[in-house]
Amino acid sequence: MSRRPFIAGNWKLNLGPAAAAALGAELKVRLAARGDIDVAVFPTALSITAALQATEGAGISVGVQNVYVEATGAFTGENSAAMAREAGCTYALLGHSERRHVFGESDALIGQKVHASLAAGLLPMLCIGETLPEREAGQVEAVIHRQLETGLAGLSEAQVGTVTLAYEPVWAIGTGVTASPEQAQEVHAFIRSWLRERYAPWIADETRVLYGGSVKASNAAELLSQPDIDGALVGGAALSAVSFAGIVAGALA
Repeated sequence: MSRRPFIAGNWKLNLGPAAAAALGAELKVRLAARGDIDVAVFPTALSITAALQATEGAGISVGVQNVYVEATGAFTGENSAAMAREAGCTYALLGHSERRHVFGESDALIGQKVHASLAAGLLPMLCIGETLPEREAGQVEAVIHRQLETGLAGLSEAQVGTVTLAYEPVWAIGTGVTASPEQAQEVHAFIRSWLRERYAPWIADETRVLYGGSVKASNAAELLSQPDIDGALVGGAALSAVSFAGIVAGALA
């Protein structure tokens, strides 16, 4: 089954409102005639409104980089899924490797965030992936299994069908090292087989699984030509409209 390609840009802790507006405006121009592909950007929370305004009418979705599990309350410094949805976000980026390994978020907490996002009307983008020691120890499938099982626990099939998955090997994020197309495809195929074993066939057929890890314009086409890789979650290269547009073009090659 042909799945519509999806390219997402994670701006991380970069681009305040003015810079986000400038990049959004340039993306609006460069991606105006991009073809049959979905595009989303994830600005820092303070730049969500600026990104939304700059990309209005361009068919570029905006997401929030993280949410808390509660909608309101005494949780200073957090952002709720309900507030992100009210601000105009479509997606919630959950379980990014930096949230797991820098901020210590557990699989269980990330699963709670998936539920909170769905309850607020946001579409979750759930990130999964192994560290280098886990890969070297032959634990890739075990890690992916654990992260999927916990991240999707308690969801109905209809809810699972709204989740986008992003495989991001931790050892390839921000390092300049990219998983080979064959390495990435092997894990993506495992993810799809995992879904097929547990849910109705349409879940595995229709769920989009993105690759994230030092994706750039020069390697996008080769990575995204793999049968089970449906797009990319882009980090550093998403901070340039030229490079991000090049990755979008690679997805359509």
